[in-house]
Amino acid sequence: MKIHLLAVGTRMPDWIKAGYADYAGRLTRDCALNLIEIPAGQRGGNPDLARLIRAEGERLLAAVPAHSRLIALDERGQQWNTAELAAQLSGWLREGGDVSLLIGGPDGLDSACRDRAAQRWSLSRLTLPHPLVRVVVAEQLYRAWSLLHHHPYHRA
Repeated sequence: MKIHLLAVGTRMPDWIKAGYADYAGRLTRDCALNLIEIPAGQRGGNPDLARLIRAEGERLLAAVPAHSRLIALDERGQQWNTAELAAQLSGWLREGGDVSLLIGGPDGLDSACRDRAAQRWSLSRLTLPHPLVRVVVAEQLYRAWSLLHHHPYHRA
């Protein structure tokens, strides 16, 4: 199974790249994490945010690999604790198909992405900067994987 992390934004700070790469690199081939970066819309003086968000959503959906289970990262989604995320991951692994996680840009995720998603996942009730979400998702997926494989990383 591959987990595709589709995220709006292409120019991330080095610490974001390093954090993501560290946790993604810890996952094994049976649960590989693949980052797909989607260019953000131009945000100049007085941008039409609705149009920008819609265009970013269209680019996200166009980049989703075929036959992939779609999950939107959304503040209004379901929050999972570590054991619940591990159970989700176990289910995805059993199903055998790929999973695509969608992360919106600085102004959020288009409603079309949320509507097409099989699930909505909220990392927190807090608003997190979209670059940081990449690192948090990668770490939490690794933590869930480690729990499923009785690896000592998760010590709860």
